[in-house]
Amino acid sequence: MPEDHSPSDEQLVKDLRRGDESAFRTLVTRHHDDLIRFLTRLVGDRTAAEDVFQETFLQVYVSADTFDVTRRFRPWLFTIAANKGRDHLRKKGRRRMVELSAPVGGGDSGRPASFVDLMEVDIPAPDAALDRAEQDEKVQEALDALQPTLKEILLLAYFQRLSYAQIADELGIPLGTVKSRLHAAVAQFARHWQRVSRDARSE
Repeated sequence: MPEDHSPSDEQLVKDLRRGDESAFRTLVTRHHDDLIRFLTRLVGDRTAAEDVFQETFLQVYVSADTFDVTRRFRPWLFTIAANKGRDHLRKKGRRRMVELSAPVGGGDSGRPASFVDLMEVDIPAPDAALDRAEQDEKVQEALDALQPTLKEILLLAYFQRLSYAQIADELGIPLGTVKSRLHAAVAQFARHWQRVSRDARSE
């Protein structure tokens, strides 16, 4: 396998600070798909997610000089995106807002689904009872029923794949708070997913 010589995110931020606009375009392209998926789940709408994505990278552009290049860029980016998404939901007046591999129920053929399974909507299971679009809609419905702080930390944990300690560091909250919020978030999501799955089967 050929060695990857592409610059790191952190190097690209350094290049951006020196006025290299192509470095910024590379960062936008590199993180577009993951960040759009995260924001679509967070704000519940693809069009709104695109708007928040633009706002996020505008903030990255104007705040590049404040980024500590000894740290990782991706958590910083997703934290900005989460803040922008939260602002969007607040403006719209929307009040809805353990381990991720823990089973949450509602699986097919007696198989318990997990949060990670459900978030991988781009690769639906062959024996899925709901087709891709329907499952995507139901997952979003379950996510939207979560409290805002729980929804945010669950999505950040999933998309960033950070440890408890890293999440605590990036969000500026105690390690115990991270653990309790994630535990509560997974439990709440499980209850809501079982409800929407049951409702879907009874339709």
